[in-house]
Amino acid sequence: MDMKFHRSQLLLYAVTDRAWEGRQTLTEQIEDALRGGITLLQLREKNMEEEAFLKEAVQIRELCHRYQVPLMINDNVDVALNCGADGVHVGIEDMSVSEIRRRAGSDFIIGATAKTVAQAKKAQADGADYLGVGAVFPSPTKGSAIRITKEQLSEICSSVSIPSVAIGGISGSNLSTLKGSGISGIAVVSAVFAADDIERRCRELKMAAREVTDG
Repeated sequence: MDMKFHRSQLLLYAVTDRAWEGRQTLTEQIEDALRGGITLLQLREKNMEEEAFLKEAVQIRELCHRYQVPLMINDNVDVALNCGADGVHVGIEDMSVSEIRRRAGSDFIIGATAKTVAQAKKAQADGADYLGVGAVFPSPTKGSAIRITKEQLSEICSSVSIPSVAIGGISGSNLSTLKGSGISGIAVVSAVFAADDIERRCRELKMAAREVTDG
């Protein structure tokens, strides 16, 4: 399935984390999130062998595509290309956007982390399709993440023409403060996967995200 990327796909961007597996498997949690209306999924596995990651990624890709939702792989370009994912999201220390673009071609979605205007402009120049900007709030999943202010978020969003998604500690109770920053969506981890009712939480977050984004 070849999905051309559009900024509307960033509206409710779910990033996986196995910390809340228990009553449900990660796959079941992802399907609940898809039913609840997430617009993009990033599969993140920091502690999994590559072969197992690839096998899982193939299954999750099929699940996402059943719901017409693009699948992004976190960091691992080889897994992203080999499993047929729609794209990859890379951090500042990972493989360069320009190198990924050369390897993957023009239809592959590339997201890049940016914490400064300079990083944002470089990512855009190198061929990124969107930016992940944060951490906008203290993050329960990344305690060491560098915080950025709403002013810095706005500055980054307005410095480039590609869309930006805010990430880091975003929840239903704080996301309204991001209104007017110029973001096209919110990337959430615990706000989705720690919820008792993931499907319902996603519906609520999606409605709230519409209120704060410049779609």
